[in-house]
Amino acid sequence: MPRDVVYSTDGARLDRDWLWHELTEHTYWAKYRTRAMFDRQLDHAWRMVGAYRVDDGAMVGFCRAFSDGAAMAYLADVYVARGERGRGIGRGLLRAMIDEGPGRDFRWMLHTGDAHGLYETFGFAAADGTFMERRPRLPHVRD
Repeated sequence: MPRDVVYSTDGARLDRDWLWHELTEHTYWAKYRTRAMFDRQLDHAWRMVGAYRVDDGAMVGFCRAFSDGAAMAYLADVYVARGERGRGIGRGLLRAMIDEGPGRDFRWMLHTGDAHGLYETFGFAAADGTFMERRPRLPHVRD
């Protein structure tokens, strides 16, 4: 993990405006969200981790999870600012979320179109024949 970045689970520290802009402008998975949807997702998250530069406190990364709090959790919105990628910040976010958090021994799930190698280092693998999903019905979601 880079020494010039600190990780925090303090939701009050999140820069929601920065994060809203980054996710809706620079990711393939969040473009459909309205600001109200985004705020509700953050307000109801089980756990969130932010990554911040030590020198100026600026937010450079984020991830959130929702969970039953007992046995399973879903990892969502893993994001590192474009200019900060390749420095291990994503790995630091996942370490803080999964390995150092209260869900360390949970069954973790996620959907992703990229970064498979990163997730595999944390034990993620392709789903087996027991996993099913219902595709979203939201009008703006594209596969």
